[in-house]
Amino acid sequence: MAALLPAPAPHDPAASSPVTPIDIDSLVASVSGTVIRPDDEAYDEARRIHNTLIDRKPSLIVRAADAADVARAVTFAADHGLELAVRAGGHSIHSATDGGLVLDLSAMKGLHIDPDRRLAWAQPGLTAGEYTTAAAAHGLATPFGDTGSVGLAGLTLGGGIGWLVRKHGLTIDSLVSVELVTADGRIVTASEQRNADLFWAVRGGGGNFGVVTRFVFRLHPVGTILGGALFLPVTREVLAGLVPVAEAAPEELTTIAFIMATPPLPFVPADLHFMPSVVLMFVHASDDIAAGQAALAPFRALATPLAEAAFPMPYPAIYDFTAEGGKPGPGVTRSLMLDELDDETIDLIIERVHAPSAPTAITELRVLGGAMARIPADATAFAHRDARLLFALITPFDDPVEAPIHEAWTQDYFDAIASKSTGVYSNFLATEGEARIREAFPGSTFERLTEVKRAYDPTNLFKLNQNIAPAPPVAKRRFGSL
Repeated sequence: MAALLPAPAPHDPAASSPVTPIDIDSLVASVSGTVIRPDDEAYDEARRIHNTLIDRKPSLIVRAADAADVARAVTFAADHGLELAVRAGGHSIHSATDGGLVLDLSAMKGLHIDPDRRLAWAQPGLTAGEYTTAAAAHGLATPFGDTGSVGLAGLTLGGGIGWLVRKHGLTIDSLVSVELVTADGRIVTASEQRNADLFWAVRGGGGNFGVVTRFVFRLHPVGTILGGALFLPVTREVLAGLVPVAEAAPEELTTIAFIMATPPLPFVPADLHFMPSVVLMFVHASDDIAAGQAALAPFRALATPLAEAAFPMPYPAIYDFTAEGGKPGPGVTRSLMLDELDDETIDLIIERVHAPSAPTAITELRVLGGAMARIPADATAFAHRDARLLFALITPFDDPVEAPIHEAWTQDYFDAIASKSTGVYSNFLATEGEARIREAFPGSTFERLTEVKRAYDPTNLFKLNQNIAPAPPVAKRRFGSL
């Protein structure tokens, strides 16, 4: 383990000073970006996040223009004892605060791509779709998630499971270095060569250690792909066959099965609209379209597709298929990882998909493996390298008044399968308590993260996340003691 930087002097919360109008005026004068207050016209829009069930009202929003602004905002929050929320794409449920300070990174959208070296320098306000579209102009891509509207910062820091996971691994497997503002306002670089323990921690450990103001990513050749969706019937035979067929597929093929009401798309027969189906979305990351079609053949053999859309497309076009799910709205999510899809779980899925609390409820199955699994489990803070299957429940709905109904339905569904969990992906966690956080970071991973946390954020300023509290200070021995 690389040596940690000495911990900065802990900030004393008792020494925090109340925020005065003069303090705010000073902050406004010191940043290049924008400071938004509750009486400003832009306030209500600026405080909203993707999950509209979360309606929090910060006392200040700092829309940073650069790393120096980020450092000033972090220091201001610490000096005045303000709860600090960090917002990039706004999909995180933790990117809002009541009464605290929101550090908004959405204006930091700088991107430089070096196609010869296959490297990209990206600021945290970019979305996965914006970055992917720019990289595609060079026939290149970095693995991100499955939805283009998600901010690349939070997605990356939690690991990053998406359409290229079997071919090119997690997002963090393409991360070369980060520039990061620590809790004491320092701007540091972390990579395999510099501050290596911090670099280990940010690859999967989330926003616990600072605010990343620049990422350096590797790029991979990804041009025209075979992408789209097969619509299969919801039967025991189809569900039982999904996992073994997906695992046996070439690594170029990554699939996500959405078990849901069939959307009323033009190529789907009208009598199937809103009926349950397995919407098997996929990316075959190769310009060999014939090979992609061959890789899909075993899925088509599970059952005659009800409908399909499988055609060559530029890689960013796959995000068009999930654009609807990227829109803001209320929703409930639960997830876990599984070793298998057994008969009991299959029966449960079939029962639930035919009696959802909301017509838009989704059961999602992602078969993993491939490049993601070849990285040692202790190489990064993402410890579930051997996970076979990611199982997620996503229940979006329209009327916030109905939230208790959908929360109860989703939780009950989750509880029926929770005993089979082999872990959880931190980016898919809601606010579910420390035990679940420890499922995301099992055993020695959690303990190592607490040590890094103590070194870089000993007072837990960065606590609005899947929080890892700092390890207690090492007790000093008294002279002569045993």
